[in-house]
Amino acid sequence: MIDHVTLAVSDLQRSKLFYEKAFAPLRYRLAFGEDGRFWAFDIDDGLFEIQQSPTPAPLTRVHVALRVRSQADVEAFYQAALAAGAMDNGAPGPRQ
Repeated sequence: MIDHVTLAVSDLQRSKLFYEKAFAPLRYRLAFGEDGRFWAFDIDDGLFEIQQSPTPAPLTRVHVALRVRSQADVEAFYQAALAAGAMDNGAPGPRQ
């Protein structure tokens, strides 16, 4: 089992605000952190962490899949993420 995942982000404060809004429908909450360094979100049995990248270079693409309880949770998270400023590569659903 994975305990936590940490992503390097180019703008920690902006990312924190984004994830607070996007995770709200899933009831994932900010757990702890330190301004300017990192923030950790409680995601049931683990942590999703974001940390300030030490360089302004473009960051590597990462795919993270979250386990949720229902299709309604998927849709609520998707809509909250879009409202918080996310860009998608298509609505939730199977990919070819």
